[in-house]
Amino acid sequence: MFKSLLAAFVLFRVAFGLNILLNNDDGFGASNIREFYRLLVAAGHNVYMVAPAFDNSGQGGRMSLTTSPTLATPSQFNLVPAGSPSLGQDPHDSHIWYYNGTPASCTLIGLDHVLPTFGDFAVPDLFVSGPNFGDNVGTFAFTGSGTIGATYTAIGRNVPGIAFSAANPTLGYTALTNTTNPSTWAAELAVQFVDTVAKNARPGKPLLPLGYGLNVNFPPLNSTCMRPPLVASRFSGGSGMPKFQYNDTSKLVGIADNNYFGVISAGENQCINGDCGLPGESVVVTACQTSVTVFTVDYDAPMNRDTFAVEQLVFGASGW
Repeated sequence: MFKSLLAAFVLFRVAFGLNILLNNDDGFGASNIREFYRLLVAAGHNVYMVAPAFDNSGQGGRMSLTTSPTLATPSQFNLVPAGSPSLGQDPHDSHIWYYNGTPASCTLIGLDHVLPTFGDFAVPDLFVSGPNFGDNVGTFAFTGSGTIGATYTAIGRNVPGIAFSAANPTLGYTALTNTTNPSTWAAELAVQFVDTVAKNARPGKPLLPLGYGLNVNFPPLNSTCMRPPLVASRFSGGSGMPKFQYNDTSKLVGIADNNYFGVISAGENQCINGDCGLPGESVVVTACQTSVTVFTVDYDAPMNRDTFAVEQLVFGASGW
């Protein structure tokens, strides 16, 4: 009986094993991405990581290419020494790569150079980013998050993409001493999510329609919140952005109350596309639930009365 169950498990993993490109803005040595990598491989997926050599949080989809062929300082958590190549492999795993650039740049370097040149597949079945240290919820995060920016960069290159974020604090992977920690828990949930998508996908078809992606945010994970249910959500709805504040003493500008979501405005939360009846991500994650938002990289306004009114301001009878 046990052997038959084991055989069925192996067949399941083989049937749904994916070729995956992994990235995130926290850096290639972060505990979340390393646990995600480890558990994806253990689940039967073929994974290559290409991620920043240093923490590059908050870069959005910004492109940055280094002008130096070597690192001027040791990489994140001193994993590789100063003088190492700006693009290189982890000394302990040939499937883990770092680059001294932004997350979006790492995505393209992975797709255009690392996979075609060094990988055992050229085009991934899936791109995944994260899990990020800290949730990426709301419309402001869509353009500001390096986790999401790396993901929509891959989607723009025809690769289905999923961005994962978690609420745990920053940690280097070498500091992990057990598997009962938030990094491992978030990675376990992310792998379960990937496996679910793979299992439910149509055979021979892309995992997601062209131009589509998923933004997944886990709530704070602890002994009272270990298996948060999935809830369909949207970016807007309780979404906030920071308020900047000038300090007369320091003569510097900072974020008021260190709250990145301190201003909740109607403009940011106006529902224009999608299902306006869905709850906002920001609300979902506060109740031990996992928010799952479907998005596209088509930013055009829908054909409706408001769009027509705006067009008339430019192309109306009295236009230039």
